[in-house]
Amino acid sequence: MSRRVVVTGLGAVTPLGNDVSTFWSNLTAGKSGISLIDEMDTMDYPVHIGGVVRDFDPEKYIDRKEARRLDKFTQFAIGAATQALENSGLKITPENAHRVGVYIGSGIGGIHTLLENYRVLLERGPKRVSPFVVPMMIANIASGQISIMFGARGPNSTAVTACATGTHAIGDAAKIIERGAADCMIAGGAEAAIVDLALAGFSNAKALSLRNEDPERASRPFDANRDGFVMAEGAGVVILESLEHAQARGAKIYAEVIGYGMSGDAYHVTAPEPNGTGAAQAMKEAILDAGIAPEDVDYINAHGTSTDLGDKLETVAIKTVFGHHAYRLAVSSNKSMIGHTLGAAGGIEAIATIKTLQEDLIPPTINYETPDPECDLDYVPNHARHAEVNVALSNSFGFGGHNAVIVLKKYRESSE
Repeated sequence: MSRRVVVTGLGAVTPLGNDVSTFWSNLTAGKSGISLIDEMDTMDYPVHIGGVVRDFDPEKYIDRKEARRLDKFTQFAIGAATQALENSGLKITPENAHRVGVYIGSGIGGIHTLLENYRVLLERGPKRVSPFVVPMMIANIASGQISIMFGARGPNSTAVTACATGTHAIGDAAKIIERGAADCMIAGGAEAAIVDLALAGFSNAKALSLRNEDPERASRPFDANRDGFVMAEGAGVVILESLEHAQARGAKIYAEVIGYGMSGDAYHVTAPEPNGTGAAQAMKEAILDAGIAPEDVDYINAHGTSTDLGDKLETVAIKTVFGHHAYRLAVSSNKSMIGHTLGAAGGIEAIATIKTLQEDLIPPTINYETPDPECDLDYVPNHARHAEVNVALSNSFGFGGHNAVIVLKKYRESSE
């Protein structure tokens, strides 16, 4: 019999705050974390705004010398993982180390390091390139560094599935515990890709919002006047455990992971499949894996990026899966406030969904002003809502047609 998987720790680094409490408080207050990008000169770019992490001090988690040998995305991952472990009270010892694993994903990895060292190569020659460039930039290094830092010797891997990364990481990690290959997993996503190359690429792909004059209102999922997503950065990490392990050590349990679904659009490198078929399949698979009926779902933390096609087709997919129940569901997008954190999105949004279950408080979709006839669900517009939420989905869909969905449930001692 497969084992129940529960969440016992949370850690976050986001444009709305560098810990879970601050992030959640700002999220439910409907505050925007979008601002002008000031870490680089954006004068020659059509886009000047992003979801920038402010006041993050890596030396709170690692010493200065070590921090200099870590890309920004890894620093974020370590910060979030450290918070999550402290929050969980989990102690990794030589006796249990082989039963504790790490599964941290990143869509892009160490792009800061790659670009900095490429400039050094061009300007100063090959002898001045850092010997740490490869282990700093590879996408799996956050998982590796966290394993080394905390002595976790169990299953160790990385998801790299664009914007579905964080959700794939959590879903895969839950399945590792479910099948008995580990007792605990440190899982989530991290991203730090607000750099000139990525900003230029996304801008030229016409994917980003151009509301430079009004950053806080730029990300507007499901609104008729949405004009693209807002790039953002951060990390979200959770501690997953088998229920037996968590109970044995008297851990506080935040929620239960009861389902996981994944699919591929098999359609286009960036555009979603025109009927939302892939997204719908992932939601159906997750619900089937959870052993529940669609009508049991109370809330969906939507992918909701604020792009024309993406929001419309996620709405279509939800209606395909839930039928008439789609109109009774609450659906909201955290990206309206934090922007799109790419590979970190699934981790950060899982934390928001877990807090929703815990507090029966649904974060809003802010900047929802003009209804779109093709997006006609209840998107919890502009203000958080108190409502009983027992079962929730968190959706993530990425370039390449990658779709990932997890089902989270209020924890109860006896399964239902």
